[in-house]
Amino acid sequence: MTTGAATAVLDRNGLNALVAELNADGRRVVGPTVRDGAIVLAELESADQLPYGWGVELEAGHYRLRRRGDGAAFAHSAGPQSWKNFLHPQREKLWSADRAPDGTVAISTETADRPSYAFLGVRPCDLRAIAIQDRVLTGGHFKDTGYEERRRGAFLIAAECTEPGATCFCVSMGGGPGADAGFDLALTEVVDRMRRAMPPVSLRQLMGSSLEAERWDDIASRCLTCGNCMMVCPTCFCTTTEEVTDLTGDHAERRQRWDSCFDLDFSYVHGGPVRSSGRSRYRQWLTHKLGTWHDQFDSSGCVGCGRCIVWCPVGIDITEEVAALKDEADKKETGR
Repeated sequence: MTTGAATAVLDRNGLNALVAELNADGRRVVGPTVRDGAIVLAELESADQLPYGWGVELEAGHYRLRRRGDGAAFAHSAGPQSWKNFLHPQREKLWSADRAPDGTVAISTETADRPSYAFLGVRPCDLRAIAIQDRVLTGGHFKDTGYEERRRGAFLIAAECTEPGATCFCVSMGGGPGADAGFDLALTEVVDRMRRAMPPVSLRQLMGSSLEAERWDDIASRCLTCGNCMMVCPTCFCTTTEEVTDLTGDHAERRQRWDSCFDLDFSYVHGGPVRSSGRSRYRQWLTHKLGTWHDQFDSSGCVGCGRCIVWCPVGIDITEEVAALKDEADKKETGR
């Protein structure tokens, strides 16, 4: 364990003591645990709930738990959730309105208690994702105050990724495997090697020059436009609002929820959606993530966690698609 220049060695009892201390301090400790056939993020009462001895098998469109031959607690790759689920929840009530019998309407903003979190086992790619969301949701003129409050109270305990999964490509995206900033404590466990990577080119330039590439048609023939990649991505941030009322019509609420650029309604304007084809919607997602995100937020929107590969039901691999776009661009340039 490291904190600043200080280091210490923690065994299983030490981790239990750490979790107990954080709980006693009034924090909700969230970390990885085994549930429903996956390693998920959930509130922990004890470090005994960590996935000791469990690992995962990852490939495009494939996720399975597997028993390890050791008792490692953090030797697994990213699961179906990210810390976005807690800092930027899928649904959040913004305000409510109530009509009294005399017809007057009282409007109240949502002031529910926002928990003080301690996140245990944050991967370096997810530290990078949180930093990106900080820039997107609190770094501009229009701030998400709910996110800002939850983020301000969060205590981050990183787990350095010393055994990357088969779908990880964080090194090529500058998202890992070592944690260098954005954490309060860092933990280290064991080592292996990474098999996936993005092509060593300017992805921003490649995306900008590949808008008419034939590869988009090939991707569109496989993509279901289900939005799974957006749901599991730790940096996707788009939201919309919806108003709901009760059956009496005397109570109404406005809620914020996640939205997806894979939905037809996302780009709907008078006359229909701007991006009506699966080709255009996948292209929008990928070119924004790797290209125009730089124009908006001065960084890539991808941290190389590999979740979009694992949880794609048809196994679309973002690293393979970018490599194919590069190959097509190279052939076009050389005239072959």
